[in-house]
Amino acid sequence: MVYARYLMRLNYKCFFISSPVFIRTNCYISINNYSTKNVTYRNMVNDNVEGPAAAYDMQIQQGELKEDKHQRKIIEHFQEVFDSLQNYEPSLPTILDKIFSIKRNNPSPKGLYLYGAVGGGKTMLMDLFFSCCKIQKKKRVHFHSFMLDVHSRIHELKKTIKRVTDQNKPQPFDVIRPIAEDISRESWLICFDEFQVTDVADAMILKRLFIELFSCGIVIIATSNRSPDDLYKNGLQRSNFVPFIKVLKDHCKVISLDSGIDYRIQSPKGQDRIYFIKPEVNAEEKMNNIFKFLCSMENDIIRPRVLTIMGRNVTFNKTCGQVIDATFSELCARPLGASDYLELSQAFHTILIRDVPQLSLKQKSEARRFITLIDTLYDNRVRVVLSSDVPHTELFLRDKNLDTSDENRVLMDDLNITADSENATSNIFTGDEEIFAFDRTISRLSEMQTQDYWQQWDKRR
Repeated sequence: MVYARYLMRLNYKCFFISSPVFIRTNCYISINNYSTKNVTYRNMVNDNVEGPAAAYDMQIQQGELKEDKHQRKIIEHFQEVFDSLQNYEPSLPTILDKIFSIKRNNPSPKGLYLYGAVGGGKTMLMDLFFSCCKIQKKKRVHFHSFMLDVHSRIHELKKTIKRVTDQNKPQPFDVIRPIAEDISRESWLICFDEFQVTDVADAMILKRLFIELFSCGIVIIATSNRSPDDLYKNGLQRSNFVPFIKVLKDHCKVISLDSGIDYRIQSPKGQDRIYFIKPEVNAEEKMNNIFKFLCSMENDIIRPRVLTIMGRNVTFNKTCGQVIDATFSELCARPLGASDYLELSQAFHTILIRDVPQLSLKQKSEARRFITLIDTLYDNRVRVVLSSDVPHTELFLRDKNLDTSDENRVLMDDLNITADSENATSNIFTGDEEIFAFDRTISRLSEMQTQDYWQQWDKRR
């Protein structure tokens, strides 16, 4: 009951830090020159190139990538996995296997778990590998998007369980196994971006879920900012999560990419400014001019718009076609979450975010939503224009002592957590996860200001 109340509180406050990955596309817009250039879709690799190692060499030869000895070592590991997947395909249990409880020995190749600091090229290398794999049943998805889908499947499956008429409660039924089988029928090679565990509901089912997925022969590739041993660090009831780490290590080779280079920050900024610091320029005027220009390219009028998201109506006051002009409060002060931001990323190709404040742990909920928002927009290559009081590198104050709200004390009372207990140091109370995640947000905001990023918004449509 206590966890039910806790999860309801999490859901209401939109504590999920997630950013689903779906589609990206490729277009360039020059605000100063008032011109556009559509770029046709191009795969990351030539169809004649065999394997990620050759694809990596080709991109270096074409000047799209720089030679990096750390990335070179990683791509060799991806090549090993690529080779091991040739002529492999898992076989799901038949009806007879289930009836007679027959377990077939069909070991799957080991996957990869790649972790390291932000901006080192982890996602780029995984995407290169994913593009090379000529496998029909493959999926590339953000980890938290995947987990939201799992929870949705669990909810829908539980609704089909019928009560026995002579009993008050439904009979025990394992929902994880059939869900794992359904997932494996859809995709048996799954590439997870941003593998992170911040939610207690995810943490409690991961071991069971992944045991079943691996038993179905699924191969997992994952990128993360954390090593496996640091996943769900200082999380509530972490002792129940720890066995999952061994399961992950048994089925994935763990490697680190930590070159000390953040390529997103090193990328040259575009000629057109899209991040305005209010004390330095007339940000209001700049934002108005950009919105006016973008509207001139849309076949619509400026008007409010209501999006229906999971049965809820969410109103945005100022939109025009696929462009939205919103304030930070409109996007992050309301109880919105990953599903709302995903809907935004599908409805709009450009989002203006006005008046982003300098955030601290006093605005923990708003900070979490902002992290989720930027992650979602980045992963879907949505273009952003922002105005703020401070540079993007100073958007978050990292002083843990700033978290003095009564909200934590109420939550601790609900969960029967005392100040001297182990769970009192959980990251939900300390803000460690937000501080850790904000480095990623800053890195992504740096890349989102580059011309290359703006040229990618329709790359995967």
